[in-house]
Amino acid sequence: MHANDGGIRDTLGRLMAAPDEVMRELGGSGERLVARVRLLLSVFALALPLLVAAAGAGTGRILVCLGAVVLANAMALLWLVLTRRRRPWLPFATSAWDITLVSVVLAVLVTRDPAATLHGAVAWSFYLVVIGSTALRADGRLALFTGGLALAQYALLAAAEYARGAVPVGLQPLDADALGIGAHLSQVLLLALATATAAVLARRMQSLVELSGHDGLTGLPNRSWLLQRMPHVFATARNSGASLTLVLLDIDRFKRVNDEAGPKAGDRALRHIASTMSGMLADNEALARIGGQEFVMVLHCPAGSAWERLDRLRRTLVERPFLPERGQDAFAFTFSAGLAAWPQDGASTSGLLGCADRRLKGAKAAGGNRIVARDP
Repeated sequence: MHANDGGIRDTLGRLMAAPDEVMRELGGSGERLVARVRLLLSVFALALPLLVAAAGAGTGRILVCLGAVVLANAMALLWLVLTRRRRPWLPFATSAWDITLVSVVLAVLVTRDPAATLHGAVAWSFYLVVIGSTALRADGRLALFTGGLALAQYALLAAAEYARGAVPVGLQPLDADALGIGAHLSQVLLLALATATAAVLARRMQSLVELSGHDGLTGLPNRSWLLQRMPHVFATARNSGASLTLVLLDIDRFKRVNDEAGPKAGDRALRHIASTMSGMLADNEALARIGGQEFVMVLHCPAGSAWERLDRLRRTLVERPFLPERGQDAFAFTFSAGLAAWPQDGASTSGLLGCADRRLKGAKAAGGNRIVARDP
């Protein structure tokens, strides 16, 4: 029982966690896609005043319909313009607008024509469309917020209509003989299921992105993650005026572990090295494994300070040797590293990696177990 509770708490905690930079970038592209679709639907809605006029409605009703459609188009255009910059609040604002718009349409329908079952069912289905679209924003919090808002607004609408003695349009089944409390509650249950599905899809998308950006052996970020992340690191450093140093690091003569103790010991040795190196990082710094025994560090300090920290790490690795099995000889590792300072040695990821790689090769050519921060 306690294990299940922990699992539920863990799942909810993951759903409520803020997305990282990569997921925010993915969610931003999803928000732009939703904004374009919203504007397209709003443009199609411009035909509604003509349909209302063709149905013989009065001038007042035609003008109200025209005003509502113009407002919807203006807001859709505004939301699209706002997506040009990343705004954390924007998906929540647009989803609240979309849900409220559906609720207003349902309220108008039931007020004007309580028997308009088919039209009400079509309008109600847009609740599901709005909730489903939150999965494109890659944020479980947004799915829960949007679904909760839909449930709350629809519950208020249903309560108000029942108080008046009318059947809520969205709850009214096409078959009037099937009308009952079970039919009404099934619509509410469907909203809850749609919310849960959208939240789980958002979390699943986040998990897949995390897996694709991390090394399966050590759990560290990989080259793909590094290439996606670095533009944001550069932007943060530029805005704050902070120093930034990229380190390309290779473990010296690592192959001997596989040769002498076997591949499984080699895997454990890599995890040992990764754990030791991770211990030297500050909260805002990163360590990635980009292949074999090669790692990249992103340190928020000048190259001189980075050199001193790496020199301490080199001594720490020697002081904490890896022991494959009891009774076997321990392996004390050393490494060679090349440093590149941003933006002096390169203003892009490829530029920094190229500079660091050149200096790493120099360290290797000089016999290894050394750190090179300048070109000869």
